[in-house]
Amino acid sequence: MNFPEKRDSDSGRSPSDDEKKAGTEFQAIGHGELPPDPDAGLSADEKAKIDRRLLWKLDLRLIPWLSLLYLISFLDRTNIGNARLLKLEHNLGITGGQYNAALSIFFVSYSLAEPLTNILLKRLRPSIFIPLIMLLWGICMTCMGLVHNFQGLMAARFFLGLAEAGLFPGINYYLSCWYRRDEFGIRAAIFFSAAAVSGSFGGLLAAAIGKMAGVGGKPGWAWIFILEGIATVLIGVASFWLVFDFPDEATFLSPVDRERVIRRLKADQQSSAEHEDFQMSYFWASVKDWKTWLYAVIYMGCVGPLYAFSLFLPTIIGPNGLGFKDTRAQLLSVPPYAAAACLTVLIGYIADRTHKRGICNMSVSILGVIGFAMLLGSKEPAVQYAGTFLGALGIYPCIANTITWASNNTEGVYKRGVTLGFVIGWGNLNGVVSSNIYRSKDKPTYYVGHGVVFSYLVLFLLGGSSLMYVLLRRENANRRAGKLDHLVAGKSEKEVEEMGDVRPNFIYTL
Repeated sequence: MNFPEKRDSDSGRSPSDDEKKAGTEFQAIGHGELPPDPDAGLSADEKAKIDRRLLWKLDLRLIPWLSLLYLISFLDRTNIGNARLLKLEHNLGITGGQYNAALSIFFVSYSLAEPLTNILLKRLRPSIFIPLIMLLWGICMTCMGLVHNFQGLMAARFFLGLAEAGLFPGINYYLSCWYRRDEFGIRAAIFFSAAAVSGSFGGLLAAAIGKMAGVGGKPGWAWIFILEGIATVLIGVASFWLVFDFPDEATFLSPVDRERVIRRLKADQQSSAEHEDFQMSYFWASVKDWKTWLYAVIYMGCVGPLYAFSLFLPTIIGPNGLGFKDTRAQLLSVPPYAAAACLTVLIGYIADRTHKRGICNMSVSILGVIGFAMLLGSKEPAVQYAGTFLGALGIYPCIANTITWASNNTEGVYKRGVTLGFVIGWGNLNGVVSSNIYRSKDKPTYYVGHGVVFSYLVLFLLGGSSLMYVLLRRENANRRAGKLDHLVAGKSEKEVEEMGDVRPNFIYTL
């Protein structure tokens, strides 16, 4: 029986015999070689139309669900700040120092596990790894609502950090394997804006769930953990069907579309979609690269303030800070996050269009510096609350922009994964610092906490971004002048391709 030949939905024509064969031969594509062009013979306008449709298809399948996963992740790690306003410390009989220790232990396990998670993601496949860790941290989250003492809270927070460690670096690495360098920033920004949305959503949700106090004999803070943990487990189960693998194996794409995705990446001087066996040389290439460590410093300059802000904003605004009562403090924590989410997406768009990620980092960080200067220098609640707005605006956009900047300038499948693991892992280790700088004895001014965040923004975020910009600009000038061409003398095309971002024709994003 003869069946009608399958046509490609974007170009409206049947694939050639060569294209059918290419759809199953991604592993055979050599370094630096483009797969056969499925749109050969079409006009430039027709190709552009097909490319836009493909990009829209990727966006619809990848971005909304992955953003939801990160929203849940950030909500689960920071909702303890909202629970604190509902008398968590009093019910568990813990001190302010023990509360800070419970915050800190999360970042210890989280940071230690992160550098290896992208290797596991590559080996286990995203469609298995991501849903699996969600199930595990959903269980940990639910158990937090069942604890009765300090020891139980510490254990739950430790394993929560261990389970959540793979999501943020994993998804950033995963998305970088789908999009060109000038397309990745806005998508990473939309994805990360879920963290700011979770802050808004978390405050509203906590205000509502807090009214369940007494149901089942449990306090309101326990119901925050239980209900949000159950929701995480359910979303984790759904993710087995809604998280896809890398471009060469993605089931929602036709073989022709998979060809197109890989051609786009190869044309962008990326090898991210290629099959590559892990070797320790990729690990050491990342460790020996100075950019890995400077990006880690920059990232710590924004993620340290991020955790201080997200964990303690309810405390800063609440009865022991600006003086607002519990429910009102929960609600007043919403607007700064909403503003930060909008600016995060806008900066992602601007950075993609201008290719000036360093300048975007430097410009936005100044807003944060001004905001925390207002918190330090004024005793007026209205001025301090305005400072929280500028603080949020100066912190959140730099998270996604820094990760995108590091990803843009690191080439090679495993090297990029290891680099992002180190950068994000080191940055998140500073959550231990962030967890201990807003001390109960410093209320209501919290000068120590505000001062540490101010220092991080000035020294590490603004200073580190400025230094990286200068060094990369000098490196690009040397490459354009041919001063590094001797590095490829006598090497084959494959050997040059395997050099990744070290090869002289790779120009860094500033």
